[in-house]
Amino acid sequence: MSANSKKNWTDKYVFIETTEGRPMCLLCNECCAIGKDYNLRRHFLTKHCGFDQTFPPGSDVRQKKILCLKENYEHSRVVFSRSCSSQQRATAASLRVAWILGKKKQPFTDSETFKECFIAALDEVVTDNKMKEQVLASVKSIPMSDTSTGRRMDVLASEVFETLLTRLRKAKVMSLAVDESTDISDTAQFCLIVRFFDGDCFREDLLGLIPLEGHTSAAIIFQKIVDFFKDNGLDLDHVNMLVTDGAPTMAGKVNGLSARLSAVAPRMKSLHCLIHQSVLCAKLSGELKNTMDSVMSIINFIRSTSSLQHRLFRRLLADMSAEHQDLLLHNNVRWLSKGNALRRVCELREEIVRFLSESKQNRASTFLSQMLDDGFVSEMCFLSDIFHHLNDLNLGLQGQNKTVVDLVEKLRAFQRKLVLFSSDLCDKLLHFPTLSKLMKSSAHASVTQVMLDFLDKLRDNFAARFNDFDMSGELMQFVRDPFADTKIPSEALDSLASLHINEGALQLEIIDMQASSALKHAYDKEGFMTFWTEWVDAEKFPNMKELAINLLTMFGSTYTCESSFSHMNAIKTSARSSLTNERLHHCLRIALTSFEPDFSAIVQSKKSWQRKSMWAH
Repeated sequence: MSANSKKNWTDKYVFIETTEGRPMCLLCNECCAIGKDYNLRRHFLTKHCGFDQTFPPGSDVRQKKILCLKENYEHSRVVFSRSCSSQQRATAASLRVAWILGKKKQPFTDSETFKECFIAALDEVVTDNKMKEQVLASVKSIPMSDTSTGRRMDVLASEVFETLLTRLRKAKVMSLAVDESTDISDTAQFCLIVRFFDGDCFREDLLGLIPLEGHTSAAIIFQKIVDFFKDNGLDLDHVNMLVTDGAPTMAGKVNGLSARLSAVAPRMKSLHCLIHQSVLCAKLSGELKNTMDSVMSIINFIRSTSSLQHRLFRRLLADMSAEHQDLLLHNNVRWLSKGNALRRVCELREEIVRFLSESKQNRASTFLSQMLDDGFVSEMCFLSDIFHHLNDLNLGLQGQNKTVVDLVEKLRAFQRKLVLFSSDLCDKLLHFPTLSKLMKSSAHASVTQVMLDFLDKLRDNFAARFNDFDMSGELMQFVRDPFADTKIPSEALDSLASLHINEGALQLEIIDMQASSALKHAYDKEGFMTFWTEWVDAEKFPNMKELAINLLTMFGSTYTCESSFSHMNAIKTSARSSLTNERLHHCLRIALTSFEPDFSAIVQSKKSWQRKSMWAH
C-alpha cells in the first residue's frame, strides 16, 4: 500500500496502519481484515456516520482531531509496550529464581525470603532516590510467592524434559542405569538415568522418576518402563546397555527386569553395577569378620551406650589434643564407612585405650583386653590399610560421566595392585603404613596367614568377577588409545553385531587414523573423550566412530541413580510442605539436568503463557 493511500485512509476514514500492517480505526480501535477502500468506507459510514458532520472533511478542526487521536494512540501503544516488556522481564526474573532454588534443592518459600533480602540490600546500596524507586518497584513486581515459584518450577522441568526427549529421539544409541529406592515418605521410586551422545557431547540426565504403588516386582517395573518409552516416543531398541544393582528383581536371568527387556530389545547388554561388584569382592568372613565386628562393637559402646559416655569421650579427646574429635559410625549401606571407621579407630587407639581403662562398665574391660592384644590390633591395622586401598578404588569408580571403559580400566589396574600388595605384605609393608607403624612399636605384632589368605581370596574374587567380563578388553583398549598397537579380534566385533560394522573397512580406517599426525596430536592434547566426539570425522571414519560412540555411551555403574536418590531425599527433607510425586519429579529433574533453558524464550512462548495459567499471580 502506497504512502498516499495510507494518508487518504486517515483523512477520509480516520484509519491508520498498525505495526502488524493492518488498518485500524482511530475512533473505535477496531481493525479490518483487508485493507481495501470499500471495507474502510463501509466501516466508517456504518459506525461513525456523524463524524463528517462534526468534523467536516478538509477542515482544520478535522485535522486537529485526527492528530489528537493519533497522538493518543501512540501514547497508549508505548505505555502498553513498556508494560508488557516490564511484565516479561519480571516473569523471566522469577523463572531464574525458581531455577536457582531448584538447582540448590531449596524450598519454594525461600523465594519470598530471597526477595526480602534483595529489597533490603538494594535499599542500602542504591543511594539515588529516583533510581532506588525504579529499581525497588521492579524487584517488587517480580512474583516470588511459593505457589508462583512452584508453578514456574513445573514449566522449567517441562521445558528441560522436552529438550531431553527431542535430543534422545535423534540419538542412535543410549544407555540406562536403573535402581529402585524408598523415599522418606515410604514411597517406592524407580529411577531411570540415561546416557547418550547428542551430536556434540555425551550427556547423563534423569529420564524418569516413576513412583511404584504396591509391589515392586520385575513384571511391574518392566511394564512401567515399556509404557514410559511408548508415551514419550522413545525406542527401547536403541538401548545398548542396562546397568542394575544386581538384585534378583533386576538381574534375574529368567524373570528379572534385564531378561524381560532383553526380549524386546535384543541389542541390549545387561551389567551388574561394577562398583557394587567391587564391594562384594571385599566381603569379610572368618577371623577377620570377627575382628571387624569387635571394632564396631567398641565404636558403638563408646558412642551409643549413653549420651554422657559419648560426651566424656569427646572431652577426653579434647584434653589429650587428639587428632580427631570423635569416632565414626559404620553403616553397611555406605560404601566408604567401613574403611573410614577402621582408620579413625587406629588413629585414636591410645585415647580409646585410656578411655576404656577409666570406664567402670563391665563391657569396657573386655574391649580393653582386645585393644591391648597385639594380634587383634595387627588384624585391625591390616584391615584399615586394605580398606583404605579399596576406598581409593571405590572413589575412583564413582562420579558422573564415568563410562564402562573408565571403570574396567581402574578395576584391571587394581587387580595388578593386589598382586603387589601380596608380595609387599611379606616384605617392606610399603603399602600397609598403619600395620608397619604398629610392628615397629610392638615386637609381638606380626603378619599372619589370615592376612595373606584374605589377599589371595580378594584377588580370586576380583578375577572371578572381572576377568571374564562380557565386554572385550581389546575393544575398550582400542577406544581408550586408538594409536596403540592393539589388534581387535573378530569375536569382539561379533559381540557387537547389531552395529553392522564392516570389519574390513574398520581395518583400513585404523591404518588411516594411525598414519595421521594431526589426529595423534589432537588425541595427545585433548584426551580420548574429546578426540572421539570432536576430532574424528564420521564420514571419513564411520566404523570407528560408531564403535567408539557405542562403547562410550555405556554406563558402568548405578552411581548416578544412587546420587539421584540422595538428591531426592534432600529435596523432600528441605520441603516445608508435602510434595506430590509430580512436583518431586520436577524438582529432581531441575537439580540434576545438564541442560539450561532459555528463560526469555519461555516467557515469549505463547505455549508457555497458555499452559495451566502458569503466570497468574
